Amino acid sequence: MKKLLNNLYVTTDGSYVHKERETLIIEQEGEKVFQLPFHSIQNMFCFGRIMVSPDLMAACGEKGIGISFFTGYGKFQSRVQGPQSGNVLLRRAQYREADDSPQILARLFIAAKLVNCRNIVMKHQRNHGQDEKLEKLAKYLADNLKRLERSNDVDQMRGIEGDSAASYFACFNNLIVKDLRESFPFSGRTKRPPLDRVNALLSFAYTLLTYEIASALQGVGIDPYVGFLHTDRSGRVSLALDMLEEFRAWWCDRFVLTLINRKQISPDDFIVEGSNAIRLTDDARKMVLTAWQEKKQEELQHPYTEEKIHIGLLPHVQAMLLSRYLRKDMEIYTPFIAR
Repeated sequence: MKKLLNNLYVTTDGSYVHKERETLIIEQEGEKVFQLPFHSIQNMFCFGRIMVSPDLMAACGEKGIGISFFTGYGKFQSRVQGPQSGNVLLRRAQYREADDSPQILARLFIAAKLVNCRNIVMKHQRNHGQDEKLEKLAKYLADNLKRLERSNDVDQMRGIEGDSAASYFACFNNLIVKDLRESFPFSGRTKRPPLDRVNALLSFAYTLLTYEIASALQGVGIDPYVGFLHTDRSGRVSLALDMLEEFRAWWCDRFVLTLINRKQISPDDFIVEGSNAIRLTDDARKMVLTAWQEKKQEELQHPYTEEKIHIGLLPHVQAMLLSRYLRKDMEIYTPFIAR
């Protein structure tokens, strides 16, 4: 089992990150504020105006440490990585599968998403009492799972997924406790840019997890840019977005709802820009990242391997299972569905 390595988040504008022997150094205003050995880092995520030395980029590439750059809003800009690892035969098997029978994995990714969305809705019903709108949503998602099972066309599957996501987000506000809905209004998903506080949090969480999944796929030798559900597009990690569907509801949505419902975040933790875009303040972003790292340290029993692992290792386990399926060491890929 792969050890859960640290993801390093650099969020202070003007920080300078460079290499010193076998360690990474962060300086602010000419003073060293942080030092970490390379062997304890898996990824580095830079938000805002962060300067990274060429020597550090080269060292990270050699050691398999990914460096991702984001705007202050959390929008992905670029990623620096070393040579692709893994057996070329695995990637060729991936490309053949994507060309010849993408519907097999596309169906599994969507099915996991619908089941995990429905489980969140059902759990909320059990904990907070019956809600007619959520009850109808749970039934609709169950019906769409049956439609998905009968479908063998990827475009039709995408339509089922899109309809399900729209219905789910139309009810998402009902998953926020009643006395906080006025402070965190949500009427639907908005992405570029997010136009309310809930969407800002969702987009931030989805972005973080997408590039952790991409790193996990690269770690086992799979190409994160060639997907089965999401079509190929230059610069888009389509397979990472495919796998994200397994985790959206159970990981990211629950994370955001917990921050809101437990009052770990407040309306004052957001800034409204001139374009009406909403983003986290610098301090709030640091708090969210700390909570994100703490979430990844929690343990659960993996439903397929039945091993107890840190949540942060889930993308690596799923990437490993996917590679075994593509090599035909497994008859079918088993997506992550929470118990």
